[in-house]
Amino acid sequence: MAQKKAPKGRKAPAKKRSTGKRSPKKTQHRSWLRRAFRFSFRYLLLPILIVTAITLLILDGVVRAKFSGTKWTLPTHVYSRTLDIYAGLEINRENIIWELEQLGYRRVSTPSRPGQYAASSRSIELHTRPFVFLDGDKSSQRARISFSGNEISALSDVRGKARPLLRLEPIKIGGIYPERAEDRILVRLEDLPPYLADAIVAVEDRNFYQHHGISFKAITRAMWVNLRKGGFAQGGSTITQQLVKNFYLTQERTLIRKAREAVMAILLELHYSKAEILEAYINEIYLGQSGKRSINGFGIASEYYFRQPLNELDVHQVALLVALAKGASYYNPRKNPKRATTRRNVVLKLLNDQDIIDEDATKQAVAKGLDVTETPGLATNKYPDYLDLVKRQLREDYDDDDLSQEGLRIFTYFDPQIQREVESGLSNRLARIETQRALEKNSLEAASLVVRVGSGEVLALAGGRERRFAGFNRALDASRMIGSTIKPAVYLAALEHPEQFTLGSLIEDGPISVKARKGEMWTPRNFDRISHGPVNLYTALGNSYNQATARLGLEVGVPEVADVVRRLGYEGYMAEVPALLLGGIAMTPYEVAGIYHTIAAEGFYTPLRAINAVYSADNEPLNRYPFKVEQRFSPTSMHLLHYALQVVMREGTGRSAYAQLPDSLVLGGKTGTSNDQRDSWFSGFSGNYLTVVWMGRDDNGPTPITGGSGALQAWSEIMSGLDNQSIPFARPEGVTYAWHDPVTGLGSEQHCNGSRYVPFATGSEPVEYASCQRNFESDVVDWVRRWLKLN
Repeated sequence: MAQKKAPKGRKAPAKKRSTGKRSPKKTQHRSWLRRAFRFSFRYLLLPILIVTAITLLILDGVVRAKFSGTKWTLPTHVYSRTLDIYAGLEINRENIIWELEQLGYRRVSTPSRPGQYAASSRSIELHTRPFVFLDGDKSSQRARISFSGNEISALSDVRGKARPLLRLEPIKIGGIYPERAEDRILVRLEDLPPYLADAIVAVEDRNFYQHHGISFKAITRAMWVNLRKGGFAQGGSTITQQLVKNFYLTQERTLIRKAREAVMAILLELHYSKAEILEAYINEIYLGQSGKRSINGFGIASEYYFRQPLNELDVHQVALLVALAKGASYYNPRKNPKRATTRRNVVLKLLNDQDIIDEDATKQAVAKGLDVTETPGLATNKYPDYLDLVKRQLREDYDDDDLSQEGLRIFTYFDPQIQREVESGLSNRLARIETQRALEKNSLEAASLVVRVGSGEVLALAGGRERRFAGFNRALDASRMIGSTIKPAVYLAALEHPEQFTLGSLIEDGPISVKARKGEMWTPRNFDRISHGPVNLYTALGNSYNQATARLGLEVGVPEVADVVRRLGYEGYMAEVPALLLGGIAMTPYEVAGIYHTIAAEGFYTPLRAINAVYSADNEPLNRYPFKVEQRFSPTSMHLLHYALQVVMREGTGRSAYAQLPDSLVLGGKTGTSNDQRDSWFSGFSGNYLTVVWMGRDDNGPTPITGGSGALQAWSEIMSGLDNQSIPFARPEGVTYAWHDPVTGLGSEQHCNGSRYVPFATGSEPVEYASCQRNFESDVVDWVRRWLKLN
């Protein structure tokens, strides 16, 4: 074919040739991609990687810091005294059973494991729990207690061999909780009951030992179930993820929180073993709520639902606790027993399906009830008033963070048996008084405490008539006028001057009027508005004569009486005015108990104390509270005062106590009534117990009761339930007993009419004698005869 020629005047186009160079457009496009990549890497991807790395490092630090350090803020737990059981102990069968019930022991036909007991009409067989006591560990023991009336007649092992002592563990009476109000008892894997760890894994995460923190299989299965159900029906969290959520994170449901949970679960598995993770889960999981306090971990849950230690549970009980992990509120066995039973049986079936328990064991467990106690164990601070005292004494040595976070174990002198007597005595007597006096129900209040004489140990304390919740603690904080309660201090001040005053000295019980501050006249009168003329000191105190006491105190001197009150133990403010002599001062029952304990302890001052020892969460001793004592009064003057206080009980304002107490029991005490009968007091002691009772109205209004008709009656009821011993008679050196004529205050002889055998400071006994009309039948007051063991 002929080639076309170019038109005339134009040149033919040159033929293109390949140069090997790229198109400028392609070059520009690739250059832009490189710049975009560098920009993205530098300004987007690299920061994301850096942020991710930093986040991982932070999360890793958080995971390790909390898990390797102190995992939980542990509450302080407060314990009562231990109960030492031995032949001859005065305690009846019913009280032993009550204490075992408080400890969560189960009554069975034959005790076969710790925490069980069997009871017959005259004996109790029990299997004690191991416990770390103050003097060392004690393993579990089996024993038989035999009774004869209200006394233990024999203590032996189950083979009948006599044993000297059996010790029951103390009752947990309360706790001091952190701000989050979580309660837990830490347990270790090796201390778990059979099946618990296997049951948790079987129900909550059967691939626990295969995955590394998250389970894609579980997540896929959960997504499929949720899609089919059209909503959230199943979770895919592993045990590790659940631990992370509870231990580190909040309960919010967001993708960010879920992603953080997954990452932290992987990190947790990277650093710690499966055993450590499972143990932490067992101690962290939420299993219930007791008021404001959350129940965290299987250890505390066992006590809360069954009132038993975790290692004592049977498989049907273990299955119930595992069932609660799915929803403690929804499956609450006390509120929803049918729902809880169904879920528990599902757990038992899973255990059987995975060959953890056999078919027979499954059937037996399914057939059993829930066995949950009617009332929760470990009730939050069952004795709030006593716990209040413990906290106040602890704060002298520990700050609040230590008390609420370090898991301290506080051992106290609290005696739950005596506390029962105090609470019932106050409640019963107040109700009776209100009925008898036609008073409005619950219009009267009361407070009381019991102290062991000699040691100053506070054994029981009630700040009100009904005390199961914290509130105004009248025993520690109700500062009320004490009235005649102060009178023993007036007589003690006088008796410290034997050259001037003896018990037989006569003091005029007649009208008296003195100028007080601001020019006002102070004119005390007797309660019965009768003047009794010259009376000896023990009669004046025994019958609580105001005029005689005021005259005696003025002769001794108000400052000297105030000094005696301070030496007895009172540390508050005192106005040194004449009204002080008749109780014109306000004190709390606790302060009155401190004063009267010095009297009961024969002049030896001991600070009242509730705490025996403080131990760490690891059972290491941190602090002991040793016995401190200081002699502040002579044995002579205290012996004379004791005589006068026994006159109060035998012949004076306290004599009605013997309607409830045995006549052979030697007691000392004093009534107290403030103006307008606004306050009713009684403070009295046996050889081993001092008890103080206050009654009155919270609005400080007048009442129809005196110290004798109110507080004394509750005091007597409380003391009648205690194993009292008589005040021991021991005549100290410097005391001489002599016959005395009460009418003239002069000396007398044994067979003279009306003569009394009275103690005197040696050298102060009468040297002049009254005329004697002989009476050949001894006229010695009967209680004095018994006290002195005269023929």
